[in-house]
Parts: sequence; structure tokens; C-alpha cells
Amino acid sequence: MNNLKCWLVGLLLLGGCTLAKVDVNVVSERTSLENQVLGTYNRLSEDLLLVASVRGVSPTGKIEVRLPKSPEQQDATRALETISFHADDLESFKRLGWAGENREGLITAFPRDIPKSLPPDLKSFATLYNEAEFRQVVDEVNQSREVLMQRVVQTNENFTARDLPVIRKVFAKINRQSSAPGTKVQADDGTWGSQ
Repeated sequence: MNNLKCWLVGLLLLGGCTLAKVDVNVVSERTSLENQVLGTYNRLSEDLLLVASVRGVSPTGKIEVRLPKSPEQQDATRALETISFHADDLESFKRLGWAGENREGLITAFPRDIPKSLPPDLKSFATLYNEAEFRQVVDEVNQSREVLMQRVVQTNENFTARDLPVIRKVFAKINRQSSAPGTKVQADDGTWGSQ
């Protein structure tokens, strides 16, 4: 009987003991890949900023010669410049419903119907571009995005051409997240909706 009492008391005492709660965050493979893509893309952007901010004259007054860039680096720099140059127009195209972010990380063009009710800042903009000019902007942005996606593969030793579909998805996610509410976006299943 005493053994039973001791055993019950021991069981009650042990029952009151708890282990410390341990939080374990497991990063999925996709998140890890997303982080690698974002890191590589951000390095490309930083390289462009560094090139743009470097002075041609040292503090002592001597002319500094820039290190030559590879053709791929030059292509990536031009791509970033093109995307930056067209950013305002592209955002207006999206607000008008003329362009949307597809699941491949690119822009999809839609018919250029002028909505009946337009915000004042879009009224004059809606008549600035003809169809050919509109298509040219979309094509230039898409070509630039393609160059950057390829550059991510080239500059990150963890990626190969087989990773391009994943890189496209990451770019699509980035582009959707940076778009204004109401932008047309394509879901992974191919359907279109508004963000």
C-alpha cells in the first residue's frame, strides 16, 4: 500500500513537471530558394546603385578608372535601368487594367479599353500611348525581366537552368507584392483576379 502511495505521489509530482516549450522554425525549401533569388537580385540592384554613385574623380583629384564589366553585367545593368525607366508608366498601365502580373514573373498585356470613370491623374495618361508604344513598353520590361532572371541563374552557384521555373515564381511573387491594390494578377492555377 505504501508503495502504491509513493508511486501515486511520484506520478502526481512528475505530472506537474513540464518541459520547456521549444519553438522550432523550419524553413521550407521554397522559402530558402526565394531567399537566395531575392539575395541575388538585390546584389544586382546594389551593383547598379554603386555604379551610378561612384565618382570618376578620387578625393585627391585623380581620375579613377572603373573596372570593366562583363557583357552579362552590362546587360543586367541595362535591364535594371529599363525597368526603372518604365516603372511609372507600367504602374499606370496596371491601374488602367491594361497590364497585369502573370505567374511567370512577366507582364501580360490586356486590351487598352479606357474605363468610364478614371482618376484625374490617369485621364491624360490614358491617351498618351498608342497601341504600338504600349506594346513596346511591355515588351521592353518583359525582356529586361528575362535578362534579370537569367542573371540570377548565372550569378548564384546554387542555381542551374533547371531552377528557372522556381525563379520565375519568385519573381512573380515579388512583382505581385510590389504592385498596387487592384492590379490584375495571375494565380498559380492560371486564373486572373485582382490583388
